Amino acid sequence: MIRINLLPQKRRAERSEGSQLWLLAVLFLFLVEVGALFAYHGFKAEELKDQNRKNAELQTQIDRAKKAVVNHSKVKEELGQLRAREDAISKLQSARTGPTSVMLELARILTPGRGPSVDPDRLSQIRKENPLAVYNPSWDARRLWLGRFVETGRKVRLEGTARDGEDVSELARRMNLSSLFFNVRLLPAKKEKDRESGLEVVRFELEAEVRY
Repeated sequence: MIRINLLPQKRRAERSEGSQLWLLAVLFLFLVEVGALFAYHGFKAEELKDQNRKNAELQTQIDRAKKAVVNHSKVKEELGQLRAREDAISKLQSARTGPTSVMLELARILTPGRGPSVDPDRLSQIRKENPLAVYNPSWDARRLWLGRFVETGRKVRLEGTARDGEDVSELARRMNLSSLFFNVRLLPAKKEKDRESGLEVVRFELEAEVRY
């Protein structure tokens, strides 16, 4: 009778099966790790792509800002040149029309029945605060004569004669109220006899500044 011992073969089979299971487990873990690495790589790739997109947008904004700054400097320079031209033209026009306006205002002041160019509301307020500061509408401007008028650098100097000191004060009062004159100053006056009429008159000098 022949006997066959199967115990070692069974053990070898069990060992072989255990080795296969261990290899499968290792392979499974490796595949899981590889899959996780692929997933992580994909996530990081998307994150990098998103960051690159944001960087591109920021760079575009920076480029636009730089371009805007360059254009702003150019536009600012052009505006400065335009303003300088406008100021020059305005000064030329003022220099041409200003003296004429001053002479016309003096003509108004010295015309019987007329007065200085003054805002009616301002005149009304001055009349309420100090009635003596307003001009006398019944003043006879023929009681005063201007002999000399000089304007230099928007400063005027008047010289003339008047019947008395009140006439000179009325002229100064009217000029102070006028919208064209300011800082009106009466210089020392003196009385003398007029050579032609023999009447006693006041010779006066007056300085003021003009705005136009």
